[in-house]
Amino acid sequence: MGTLGLWAGTVCAGLGGGPPGAHPPTLQGVDVSERVENRSAGQAPATKAQRRLAAQLAEKKAAEARRRRQSILGAAVGVLAVVALVGGLVWLNSGDDDKTSTAGSSASPTAPAEPSAPAQELPAGFDPALKTKPTVQAGTGELTKLTVTTLVKGTGPAVKAGQNITTNYVGVFYKDGKQFDASWDSGQPATFQIGVGQVIKGWDQGLVGVPVGSRVQLDLPAELAYGNDAAGGRPAGPLRFVVDVLAAQ
Repeated sequence: MGTLGLWAGTVCAGLGGGPPGAHPPTLQGVDVSERVENRSAGQAPATKAQRRLAAQLAEKKAAEARRRRQSILGAAVGVLAVVALVGGLVWLNSGDDDKTSTAGSSASPTAPAEPSAPAQELPAGFDPALKTKPTVQAGTGELTKLTVTTLVKGTGPAVKAGQNITTNYVGVFYKDGKQFDASWDSGQPATFQIGVGQVIKGWDQGLVGVPVGSRVQLDLPAELAYGNDAAGGRPAGPLRFVVDVLAAQ
């Protein structure tokens, strides 16, 4: 009986029994109540800190998300503004181009086949007609001899063989009036010695005796011009020239 009571009392004591006012029951020398209190007291602060940390993290993430949205929105607005500006400039430039092309097409007539030569400076007393390039038409009929026609009669001295004369001229084919040469197009009058074989026979014969300041038309049969052979790019066949005699020395 004594042994049994000893074991029972020991067990009861280990499970929390004992008289009032005694120390709290212990298990293997540890105060059970103290461990429970310490565990509860340690968990409460950790849980609050975690909640605060989680709240701070959530707020930080939300702020970063807002900043990202604002940055994306700002970038999108900037891109749209640039696109709108570029589009406006392109539209304005295209409108100016249309206006320019329209104005050019309405203000610029079709260019003539042969540009008109600039007016020439003339000595005093010359007919103003000699300032501008003449229009030369084709001839009619069969040309068999040299024909000199005075279009403007000058008041200067008559040209003499051996003199150096200065002329403006236009040369065309007698049959169709197509131009093959003209001093007017280069803007430089031609100067040469007349009556000594430096030029074609029709000029040597047709210009001697013409008063300075005159405009004459020379119709030359092929034998008094370059012949009928077009080799080397020479104008073959009968020719017509209109010649202005500007000076003779």
